[in-house]
Amino acid sequence: MRVPLRRRIFLQSCGVGVVMLRSSVAETPMVVAGQVEAPGPSYNILVCGPRGGQTDRWARAVRQGLGHSLSPNRPIGLRSVGGQDGVTGANRLQTLVVPDGQTAAMLPSEAVIAFLTGDPRVHFQPGDWIPVMAGLNAAVLVVRGGLRRLADAAPIRLAAVSPESPDLAALLAFQRLGVATAPVFGLRGASAVARAFAAGEADAVLLAGEEIPADAAPLMAEGGVAIATLGVVDDEGQVVADPLFPDLPTVHAIAIARGASPLPLPLDQAFRAVAAATRIDFMLVLPHLTTPSTVATWRQAAVGAIEFPALQAAAAASAISLTVVGAAAAVAPFDVSADGLLALRQFLFQHFGWRPS
Repeated sequence: MRVPLRRRIFLQSCGVGVVMLRSSVAETPMVVAGQVEAPGPSYNILVCGPRGGQTDRWARAVRQGLGHSLSPNRPIGLRSVGGQDGVTGANRLQTLVVPDGQTAAMLPSEAVIAFLTGDPRVHFQPGDWIPVMAGLNAAVLVVRGGLRRLADAAPIRLAAVSPESPDLAALLAFQRLGVATAPVFGLRGASAVARAFAAGEADAVLLAGEEIPADAAPLMAEGGVAIATLGVVDDEGQVVADPLFPDLPTVHAIAIARGASPLPLPLDQAFRAVAAATRIDFMLVLPHLTTPSTVATWRQAAVGAIEFPALQAAAAASAISLTVVGAAAAVAPFDVSADGLLALRQFLFQHFGWRPS
């Protein structure tokens, strides 16, 4: 379950005051097809989410780091578009942004979940995005009673927001483990999950995003045990132990130890895509057909940005791992085949009666 960024710590660590954010002079229009506006900043970041939201705050922090090498003489412009899940902004990136290297986009992973689950609003292909950098979080599966609960015949009551949320990764994780679930949908936020645990209404939850230890504490008090992570994707595309929780096995490792039957290949591909999305806090991407030399320019600037002290402090305060080199591997699972997408949607319909609205 994704939780909001701690605004005060984030802003303090970036050295940015609230008044400065509200009066930013860099909120200039971007360059889109057929609309060349001048004068404007040399570079722009299309923020796929509302102003003041989590993606917007990360965009402001990343902009500071990028500016030192990418655009030292002119501010990098920001343009916030659409709602919290980033779908509107991702559509804008796909259809209107010219791939001339002047405009990148900052996206939340919820946009990818919307694509995978067949949200009719989606008019983009995540596989087309060219990653520049990513902020990676952990994803930890907490179960009341720990591993021994997996042997019970009774379905596990999984706390979740909805089938089309990042909690979809937990639904697929239990499918991979060969364990039946009875999802308790509508539980949004750490407080709602904690209350459901305390009331004995839920047995499991996937904690993802920031402040996992803090969110896990009330669950542990009610018998919750962290049993596994979704792991991370290495350069070879393999799921390996999460360095943020090295003592926890991956869901795949537990499934193998239990002798659980593998998922059909198309559904396994979809699971990997959903898990990859859940592990991403934000991603900075360029549009399809951006030239390799321009991509290299952005990535070189991003390497410098990661070393920027304020951005490092913000990432440390939020338990986010920043990567440029690993960004491509992190988003590679998004390029799902048509068979994988079909298998995922059939899984949702057959098990939960869900279909795109």
